[in-house]
Amino acid sequence: MEAVEEAVGALDLNLLVALDALLEEESVTRAAARLHVSAPAMSRTLGRIRAVLGDPVLVRAGRHLVPTPRAVELRPRVSAVVRQARGLLAPAPAADPAVMVRAFAVQSSDLLLAGFAARLITAVAREAPGVTLRFLPESLEGTPALRDGRLDLELGVIGHPDPETLVEPLGEARLVAAVRTDHPLAAGRTKVSARAFAAADHLGVSRQGRVRGPVDEALAARGLRRRVVAVVPSWTAALHLCRGTDLVCLAPAGAAGAFGLHTFEVPLDLPPVALGMAWHPRNDADPAHSWLRDRVRTTWNA
Repeated sequence: MEAVEEAVGALDLNLLVALDALLEEESVTRAAARLHVSAPAMSRTLGRIRAVLGDPVLVRAGRHLVPTPRAVELRPRVSAVVRQARGLLAPAPAADPAVMVRAFAVQSSDLLLAGFAARLITAVAREAPGVTLRFLPESLEGTPALRDGRLDLELGVIGHPDPETLVEPLGEARLVAAVRTDHPLAAGRTKVSARAFAAADHLGVSRQGRVRGPVDEALAARGLRRRVVAVVPSWTAALHLCRGTDLVCLAPAGAAGAFGLHTFEVPLDLPPVALGMAWHPRNDADPAHSWLRDRVRTTWNA
């Protein structure tokens, strides 16, 4: 057994390519030209092949070379092996969404699920009926789920990714203040002052249950404070609560409008929320994954 393993380990698989050319051409000169090597180099390679096989492979018959019975037997098998090896080393073909069957695990922030995810699902279903998008909870955010292969793509606010994670910006989300349509801040106002904004009861959104955030820092810079009555873990829950209370919450402009809420500009200098997508390098060259990323880009910019 050790002798077999040693022989296989010492085998130069390039000999198969040379043997394939020699058996097809039945000429050292033509085989050398086909593989772009010199005739003497191909002659030396034939000598190595003869030593490995224990067979002359090609023998002189007048001015030509003819294959031995062993070579005739090997010719179709060698050709098949070389053809398969070339296929293995060729780039993967482009994905055909019409016949693709795949399930992608996607983690999307609640900020995107209400609007963008719906458009992405529609685009994917139209082009690739065999593809399923599995949207996983935000509890995976901040974990090594991309690295571990539990997640194929992350969408939303990409914070503190693993060093090898690939991140592509998608755009920004502008946050507005949202209240029910008969809220005091919605009555005949075209602009709400920072003082009036701070005086209202607020609803916070934080998966970690944090009460303070950028809004409080911006208010503090103006000598103002707000009262946060409650904190919920998702934008959707916050918007639902705002419809039936006097609370004010921040939300993406499009999402707040979908809930029938009145919105107004936040009277503070708040930075926009940067959004993007992230994936692990193991999926970077995968044609199906590349197709999905392209659908995300196209849908985002539509």
